[in-house]
Amino acid sequence: MTDKIRMWLLFGILCIMMNWLENFAQPLKRNATIPLSDRIGELAFRYNRSPLGENVFVFDQTMNMSDIQTLIDSIYSGQLYPVNEFSDNRFALLFKPGVYHLDVKVGYYTHVIGLGKSPEETVIIGAVRSIASQGGHVLCNFWRAVENITIIPTPDSVNTWAVSQASPLRRVYVKGNLKLYDGPSSGGFMANCRIDGTVFSGSQQQWLTRNSVFDKWIGGVWNMVYIGTINAPEENWPEKPYTTIALTPEIREKPYWVFSGKELKMKVPGIRKNSCGVEWDDNSRGKTLEWNDFYIANPVVDDAKSINKALKKGKHVLFTPGIYFLTESIRITRPGTVVIGIGFPSLIPVNGNKAIEVSDTDGIIVAGLLIDAGTVASELLMQVGEPGSKKVHATNPVFLFDIFFRVGGPREGSTSHCLVVNSNNVHIDHLWLWRADHGNGVGWNKNRCANGLIVNGNDVIIYGLFNEHSQEYQTIWNGENGRVYFYQSEMPYDPPSVDIWKHGDTCGYASYKVAGHVKVHHAWGLGIYNVFYDAPIIVDQAIETPPALEDSLYHKVIFWLNGNKESIVKSIINGRGGSVNASNRKAVMK
Repeated sequence: MTDKIRMWLLFGILCIMMNWLENFAQPLKRNATIPLSDRIGELAFRYNRSPLGENVFVFDQTMNMSDIQTLIDSIYSGQLYPVNEFSDNRFALLFKPGVYHLDVKVGYYTHVIGLGKSPEETVIIGAVRSIASQGGHVLCNFWRAVENITIIPTPDSVNTWAVSQASPLRRVYVKGNLKLYDGPSSGGFMANCRIDGTVFSGSQQQWLTRNSVFDKWIGGVWNMVYIGTINAPEENWPEKPYTTIALTPEIREKPYWVFSGKELKMKVPGIRKNSCGVEWDDNSRGKTLEWNDFYIANPVVDDAKSINKALKKGKHVLFTPGIYFLTESIRITRPGTVVIGIGFPSLIPVNGNKAIEVSDTDGIIVAGLLIDAGTVASELLMQVGEPGSKKVHATNPVFLFDIFFRVGGPREGSTSHCLVVNSNNVHIDHLWLWRADHGNGVGWNKNRCANGLIVNGNDVIIYGLFNEHSQEYQTIWNGENGRVYFYQSEMPYDPPSVDIWKHGDTCGYASYKVAGHVKVHHAWGLGIYNVFYDAPIIVDQAIETPPALEDSLYHKVIFWLNGNKESIVKSIINGRGGSVNASNRKAVMK
């Protein structure tokens, strides 16, 4: 390139920047923790006037659609892979009931929420979509969500929701077809959704669909689980990767926001037993929480002390988008308390403390939070029930929805365990526990984490357990009568040697361990995968249970994805089932 060409290129870039600054970078009050991109400028100032903070935008159908589209595009352009995968920016886009003509592109840490009593009250004509950006895959399309909205694709188009972990669709109605891939993809979660047309799963390696309905489902790679879903594919394992369970034994759908009159209210659905299909009715089995019932947490002014003070006064808590550094645990002690986030707020302990402690009491709901390990190692990030909890909560269980843990990735951090459940009758609906395999502070001796999940309580149910890369067992189940519907796990990528990753005479750690004293345990659709890059690792079994429980875990698959060509997983469960290595990559059991 000649000096003259370089000069003209630099001049052109300078002109573009000057024009952009003149038109968009208007002075705007800033949030020091989660600054808005300067590209958003005047439009952001116009559309984020709500009590929910600068990164929450509330739209109604009378607003200028072109302006809304420009604002959404501006937010999206700053939330793309790979540059913004670990950004501190967080956004919530709230749509009042009405009809909108928009193409809503959803990037990292973006939460799209309709505010109707039913998804059919808030309609997007166009698209609400997650697609591949740089790299041509969606293996890292994490941390985004759409809830309580109707999507009408433009004629002859298919709405695309191409994601991997931590990207739920809830209470979504697609009046057309839905495509779940845009290049290689690695799993997702959909609940309480209706798709009028066909769902094309394409490259999706694994997926959980709960209490939904569609006309038809096409495709499936390794582990596709459907529970309480109308028109789910017919089960024919292992010839086809489908696990189909007719009824969901017990569930409460995630609470959702509605705009009623001049303010927001929260609907908390009632508990359904043996259910199938969607629940969108505003029925009497649930309850309504008023806006004044909530303490609105703001990352600029709030810390653990102010939030705990509000909880002690009987308030529910709404975490608005941002990063919350906690010098002590958030303590939830009052029965029936709701603690919920919008826009993927992150809670980070800074003193080696827990981020959240839930008391052994009835009916608490925790939803929509990212919990990140801090640089000072914590023994535990979240605890449900005190050690030794004995109470029975069968009539009013604790519910967790869309809780996502990270150890490393955004920043260096360590913990011994991400989540420990001591209480009985806890129900978990979508959980991802992730020791980072890429990002910041990543390495065998940097982002330390022994276990993702430990369950000590009895009668615990999990719908959608994603648990990856911890350095010992990913999951340890000590409680009786546990049930897991869908399990996705990758073993750690980075054990440095066979000897380091041994315990006693056993080579490697199983991903899923049911303790030897457990008498009753059931799980459906377990997919466990390995990528050992740093050494020729040997693993004796992917799943470890008491011998009497081997046949209580249904539809098991293990897969050798990549890595050192001498590595091997020798069996699926307790020495039974096939092995996987570079030349025999897949093994399946009923």
